[in-house]
Amino acid sequence: MEEIRVLAPTAILGYGFPLESFNRGLKYKPDIIAVDAGSTDPGPYYLGSGNSFTDREAVKRDLRIMIKAAKELNIPVLVGTAGGSGGRPHLEWCKDIVVEIAQKEGLNLTVALINAEFDKDYIVDQYNRGNIEPLYPVAPLDLNEIISSTRIVGQMGIEPIIKALDREVDVILAGRAYDPTVFAAPAVKAGFPEGISLHMGKILECASIAADPGSGSDCMLGILRKDSFILEPLNKKRKCTETSVAAHTLYEKSNPYELLGPGGIIDLRETKFKQIDNRRVEVKGSRFVKNEKYTIKLEGAKMIGYRTISIAGTRDPIMIEQIDSIIADVKEMAKENFANIKVEDYQLFFRVYGKNGVMGDLEPKSKLLSHELGIIIEAIALTQELANTICSFTRSAMLHYGYDGRIATAGNLAFPYSPSDIKTGEVYQFNINHLLEIDNPVEAFPLEIIKVGGENDG
Repeated sequence: MEEIRVLAPTAILGYGFPLESFNRGLKYKPDIIAVDAGSTDPGPYYLGSGNSFTDREAVKRDLRIMIKAAKELNIPVLVGTAGGSGGRPHLEWCKDIVVEIAQKEGLNLTVALINAEFDKDYIVDQYNRGNIEPLYPVAPLDLNEIISSTRIVGQMGIEPIIKALDREVDVILAGRAYDPTVFAAPAVKAGFPEGISLHMGKILECASIAADPGSGSDCMLGILRKDSFILEPLNKKRKCTETSVAAHTLYEKSNPYELLGPGGIIDLRETKFKQIDNRRVEVKGSRFVKNEKYTIKLEGAKMIGYRTISIAGTRDPIMIEQIDSIIADVKEMAKENFANIKVEDYQLFFRVYGKNGVMGDLEPKSKLLSHELGIIIEAIALTQELANTICSFTRSAMLHYGYDGRIATAGNLAFPYSPSDIKTGEVYQFNINHLLEIDNPVEAFPLEIIKVGGENDG
């Protein structure tokens, strides 16, 4: 093949895309349709709980359009990090959606399922063998953290996906995957260099976010050649520029010259960006450097308790001026009121928007300029009942707290919701962010091939 064309419909499966953009991409006769479906950005809850952070109907809409178009073109659909976090329940969730689509549309599909969740016994064994090392800046892994994890996944590279492509499937649903892999694997399989294939995947996994103006809900086309690739947004309102593509190359990277992934590094020291017209950019020079050891990133989450929050606001300038001391006093009141409860059994937090709600202690601006503040009271405890109790007391204590200069006595806070206390349930924490050395990057991620399909019910 002289070139391979990859259509990336959206930045995350379920984020949507305009049909006009997608249909324009189909006119280029793409060789594959690929999409990233997950991220750790929404936090540890989704990995730990086994739930998806994307909406089921939204994912079904996107997949239905993609799969029907791919069948007409006789090309595969590749999905990375299925279900949002890529564990077993996430993969099963996404598989069920594909089955529904096949039955509804009367499509006969061959589907590859690639598991990326590891049993804890396996991880414990690898820990005992010394095959797990920390991914800076985290500390070395502790055995108790493995045992306490509710779910552990590993980021697969291109090898398991290439194996699935060898089976000539219609749809590949991969568990947790290194973001560029579903875009790069077909190209590497076809003989294109890993460096530029993975670099193109790095851009395409976010679709039109790399365009100007950027969007996570619009399509991008990548055309890969032997020594370069071309990026073109498929919405005529957008364009790729040298700056927008180079900037996205730096996205989510701690080192501007290297992008670490399974088995090696994308070396960007010789990468060049060239504007070839007013909407397209050509990229060349990226290389893949293999590591001596093949490692994959492990991600784990554990449950740490239950959460209750209360959302409130204040516009009293006297209270706003004293907000730090008021919060400190209210925390102390809660501590004294529940002296019979172990301090390690609950945590109490305040997030103050309009002061430092986003950055917390890292906020560089010390002078408070807001005329109103949004205040979130958050209690995390070993049980939902205890979290409810701590939050309820703290909310009422702050509502009626008598601070210096206070004029009104009806209440210090305004609540936008009733009930004022919101029970959000289980709370999870990322507890594994480490590298696992493996001998065989294919065998580590088991492959299952299934046939799905049915009659169109009209």
